[in-house]
Amino acid sequence: MKIRVRFFARFRELLGTEIMAEVNEGMSLPDLIKHIAQKNNEGYQAIFDEDGQFRDYVILMRNARRIDLADAAKHVVADGDDIAVFPPVAGG
Repeated sequence: MKIRVRFFARFRELLGTEIMAEVNEGMSLPDLIKHIAQKNNEGYQAIFDEDGQFRDYVILMRNARRIDLADAAKHVVADGDDIAVFPPVAGG
């Protein structure tokens, strides 16, 4: 399965802008992000805490819909999914 994962702002600097990931069927959303983020320790630490849980400030979107971090593990990615990962956003 092919999944498009896009990182924004600081996450993009650490992990790249857009990654086309080939994954096995049944992979959860957190496992997909961990798989990609492990390629850069600083990027991994920016997204995940010491227990491997998403940091509270991470914003996840799947196919343009926001995913509650508490429910992220319930989401299994599907072929063609578009995943977006954002750090906190501020500004005016």
